[in-house]
Amino acid sequence: MPTTVAVVGASSDRQKYGNKALRALRDQGYAVVPVNPKEPEIEGEKSYGSLLDVPVAIDIATFYVAPAVGVKVLDDVVKKGIPEVWLNPGADGPQVVERARALGLKTVVACSILRVGAQASSY
Repeated sequence: MPTTVAVVGASSDRQKYGNKALRALRDQGYAVVPVNPKEPEIEGEKSYGSLLDVPVAIDIATFYVAPAVGVKVLDDVVKKGIPEVWLNPGADGPQVVERARALGLKTVVACSILRVGAQASSY
C-alpha cells in the first residue's frame, strides 16, 4: 500500500509549488490527497477542506501554506494522528518548526519535490 501524503495548500495553478508537489509525489508512487478549502478537485484528485475531512489515514502532511496558517493546521495534524510533517520553503517559518517539534511530530524541513527524488523544473 503506498504512503499517503496530504498536500496542504495544494493548488490547481500548475505554476504553484503546491500543484507541482502533488504531481511529483503522485508520479513517484505516493497516494496524494490535496487539502484546500477553496478547490473541490485538483489534478483529478478530490480536494478536502481540512485534514480532518480526509476519510483515510495519512502518513505525511506536506505544507505549502504561509507559516501563520501552518501553525494552526498543526493542531489538525495531531488530531488526525499524522506522525510526520514536511515543511517546504516558505512554509517553514521558525514558529511552525518549533511548534511541530514541540508536538512531537517527525519534522522534516525540506522541499518535498526534491525529497522524493524529483525536480521542480520537470513540473
